[in-house]
Amino acid sequence: MIAARSSLERWRPPPIVDKPGAPITNEMLADKLDIGSMADFPGSLNGASFDKAGRKSLFITVLQGSTLGSGNGIVVPRDSPVNSLAELRGKTISVPFASTSHGMLLRAVKAQGWDPEKDVHIITQAPEVAGPALQSGKIEAHADFVPFAELFPYRGFARKIYDGAQAEAPTFHGSLVTESFSARYPELVVAFLRAAIEADRLVAAEPEKYSELIEKVTGVEAPVNYLFHGPLGLQTRDLSWKPEYRQAVKTSIETLRLLKRTDSQLTAEGFVDDRFVRTAFRQAGLDYDAQLKNYERSPLKARDALTGKPITDFQRVAGLWVQGEPKVRHYASVEGAFSDLRTLEAAGKTVRAVYVHDLIHRIKLLAPTSWYALDGKGQLSAFLLKDDASRWAQANQAKLLDFASARDLAAARVASAR
Repeated sequence: MIAARSSLERWRPPPIVDKPGAPITNEMLADKLDIGSMADFPGSLNGASFDKAGRKSLFITVLQGSTLGSGNGIVVPRDSPVNSLAELRGKTISVPFASTSHGMLLRAVKAQGWDPEKDVHIITQAPEVAGPALQSGKIEAHADFVPFAELFPYRGFARKIYDGAQAEAPTFHGSLVTESFSARYPELVVAFLRAAIEADRLVAAEPEKYSELIEKVTGVEAPVNYLFHGPLGLQTRDLSWKPEYRQAVKTSIETLRLLKRTDSQLTAEGFVDDRFVRTAFRQAGLDYDAQLKNYERSPLKARDALTGKPITDFQRVAGLWVQGEPKVRHYASVEGAFSDLRTLEAAGKTVRAVYVHDLIHRIKLLAPTSWYALDGKGQLSAFLLKDDASRWAQANQAKLLDFASARDLAAARVASAR
């Protein structure tokens, strides 16, 4: 069976992994912290706060992000009839205000042609409040940043209906340093970045192992961490200041002004500083300029768990993380993974997570809350959105299926072929 929790266990307040952006900024301003890590929006508020105080902070590196926008997302209650953002007109959507997900939500609403003050009711809500609110039906939807748009569905009480990639709004988390500290101890800033580079190397080599470690430290389940950090994950661990990330900083500054959260004259050009990360790359024997041009996700180098053949086509790949197994099983096809899932369930095994990939947006998904289309060749394609799956099915003479139907049909086809 797929790992699940009872209704009483489904929600628990997410642990505080570290302090959110505002407290970190306050401590940096009070000289209690020299380096802080946060997302693009709170990071820009950090820069603006320093500017207002007559001081300066520097955005020195990206740590992890998505030039496509994956990581931010919108979820609805698991049993909600809503399957797309277009169905949320007139509804209440909560979001942590002045966050990177707030920026995504405003951009998504604008793309619908809606007035954010008239066509939807947007309220501020932290994720630890939004979880119970989703369960109790007090809100129709919640927009949030890493990892909540995946964490809530994994815990069984929400479905993701919108991914930041649809808004084409790049998002990232990165690190800032006070200018005074960087001027006094530049070697320590570089050493911090060297440590981040080494951490990325370790995670890339053993993503399951470090996903488990992150769970122990943060309480965020390992399968959710793997969704981001594993091969073909939702985000890349990339320290280079790609143009999209520089633009994300510029956009966040402009949006914060629009929201009247700052009147600072801060500019992205004077705020983003890549001197230290370039030095760290050079000391580590890495080519920073080459990394700037590299947009590839962590590669999948695996053999199909059923056939043993190398996986070379990644459009319909899937994965199963079986309880008690240290590594995720990889499959060249969704139908292959689903048939093996049935075999494992029949043998009494528990599967911690089932992964598939959206055929259109090329993003990694949790299979139980995804949609599928079965074509005439017996191939299953996965989709985040029901509308996308339906349109693709109609255009390709395929059959629209939900997860349970797709899993059962795949298992039945394999059984009949034996």
